[in-house]
Amino acid sequence: MIIKSKKINKLKKILEDMGSVIIAFSGGVDSSFLLKAAETVLGKNVIAVTAKSPTYPKREFEDAKKIAKSLNCRQVIIDSNEMKIKEFRNNPKNRCYFCKKELFLKLISIKNKYKFNFVADGTNYDDLNTFRPGLKALEELGIRSPLADAGLTKEEIRKYSRMLNLSTWNKPAFSCLSSRFPYGEEISKFKLEKIEKAESFLHSLGFSQIRVRYHYPIARIEIGKEEIPKILQSNIREKIIKKLKKIGFEYITLDLEGYRSGSMDELKECNID
Repeated sequence: MIIKSKKINKLKKILEDMGSVIIAFSGGVDSSFLLKAAETVLGKNVIAVTAKSPTYPKREFEDAKKIAKSLNCRQVIIDSNEMKIKEFRNNPKNRCYFCKKELFLKLISIKNKYKFNFVADGTNYDDLNTFRPGLKALEELGIRSPLADAGLTKEEIRKYSRMLNLSTWNKPAFSCLSSRFPYGEEISKFKLEKIEKAESFLHSLGFSQIRVRYHYPIARIEIGKEEIPKILQSNIREKIIKKLKKIGFEYITLDLEGYRSGSMDELKECNID
């Protein structure tokens, strides 16, 4: 990885000092860049661990397998069981804490099995300044975040990913499907499947940055602002209405503000009697 940058040099030094590492690998922009950097510095002393879960779309899971293979990295597939955690299903504002703790306890077990030194994730420097309750679980468990420690921002990670010819450099931002629900709305496998089917259909129509927010019986669609004219084309609009009603939504709406990360944080927790 020949990139002249103080932050990249710092990242290399962090990874060298770690010696061996298990990486939580989703196939997204950040974890793919981290995996590439770790493989370059540590070679075989890196294992990517990807967790299958109802909150993780099949499309993303298949991408993660392809990316790990393209980077010649060893990959371990595990099952994540956050849906068995009542606190997670109840969907409080710190929902991600329970998910991350369950996942990273599994990764720590894998670290111990292979006698590796550390577990790491793809948290970047920008993430430290946003609402991410999962970071508390990482801190409690001693999980390392080399990208954040090196001061690398999302924009810089995309730039360096492009320089390294990583296919993920311009991949749309992604978060687990549980982020589609208002806080307090109980999460179930059935609801997650509805969201995944709806978003997969929109992807099949060529839309890239997509969220289908769950406000049953309403589906609130968020897409990139530049794609709004396309979705308003009558033939496209009718296809979406027909498909999402078939999936089980009664009203299909378009958010005119477009896609924005954390839009559910704008809502107050649902009052459910």
